[in-house]
Amino acid sequence: MATATYSKAVNTSPFYSLQLRRFAVVSLVTLLALTITVFYLMPFGNMTLLAIKSRDQIAAGVDGSILPLEPQLFNYEGEDYPVYTVPFEDGTVRELALVRKGRQTSQFVDPANPAAGLVEWAGNWRGLTAVSTIQPHFENFSEAWDIINFPRLFGNTLGIALIGMAGTLLSSICVAYAFARFPIPGKNILFLILIGTIILPRQVTLIPTYAFFATIGWTGSWLPLVVPHFFANAYNVFLLRQFFMTLPRELDEAAMIDGATPFEVLYRVIIPQSWPAIISVSLFHFIFAWNDFFGPLIYLLGKPELQPISVGVQTFNFQYGQRPELVQATSLMAMVLPLVIFFLAQRVFMRGVVITGVEK
Repeated sequence: MATATYSKAVNTSPFYSLQLRRFAVVSLVTLLALTITVFYLMPFGNMTLLAIKSRDQIAAGVDGSILPLEPQLFNYEGEDYPVYTVPFEDGTVRELALVRKGRQTSQFVDPANPAAGLVEWAGNWRGLTAVSTIQPHFENFSEAWDIINFPRLFGNTLGIALIGMAGTLLSSICVAYAFARFPIPGKNILFLILIGTIILPRQVTLIPTYAFFATIGWTGSWLPLVVPHFFANAYNVFLLRQFFMTLPRELDEAAMIDGATPFEVLYRVIIPQSWPAIISVSLFHFIFAWNDFFGPLIYLLGKPELQPISVGVQTFNFQYGQRPELVQATSLMAMVLPLVIFFLAQRVFMRGVVITGVEK
């Protein structure tokens, strides 16, 4: 019996060694990923801390704590007094409010028992450590909200982003469907030419494009920012085409046998199975429109009532650069909506990026 037990233990030991090695590898990878994430999010954390600080807290944080700390005060007989950590001869340490300062002796009051009266302490009060508490200033957000007129900026940005997103989806889906399904002569060459436009810098077409829009009188409006998106985008077309090509053609043929037209095949067969790619394209365009600064700056110059949030926040930063807490508060508020949308659609977004196939 003992021999059988020993043999069983020997046979199972490689399994436990394999599990131990696998656990060690997973732990190291997780630790590495967590470390990279922490370093990546450190600027965001610093931005958040600055946004909830007052100007005095920012000045004190240069040589002190990064947290929004303020001296703790205690109201005694209608006046506020700072609280210090006071050591006594018997070895006890108490947090007392300094009421009367003196060179040799000072008088304190116990915040926990103010009715006991003043406590006299012998020593130099300047050597005591002040008690600090965390006091975030969330009013920075409301102040920045009122100054910059965020409702107008949000409305303008959403209008530009949603109209452009509708044009992008409508045009890109149609072009990608044609490249993925129709036997067009020279289709591969045309597709390569389309993809080649991705590497074309925006600066190359900036002056001719601006001259054209200025000639037809579109400057000073949203038209130059939304109309070009109704003519497809090479990157979006590429993403959608690759996804459409993973869908089995048997579904198209079955729909055509039932009498479906090419448009009905697109509407009833292709699009319902392509939501991951479609949502990915929507998010890409929405984030692009939300962050686009140069286009709105040159086409909406002198039209603050039409400017999106990217231009409004940058203008605010120039005007209130001496108020870093307000600058960081506006930046955080401008980031909220894209982050929320990304996290809500993260699963579908990642499926669209990876371009998962459909089993036949």
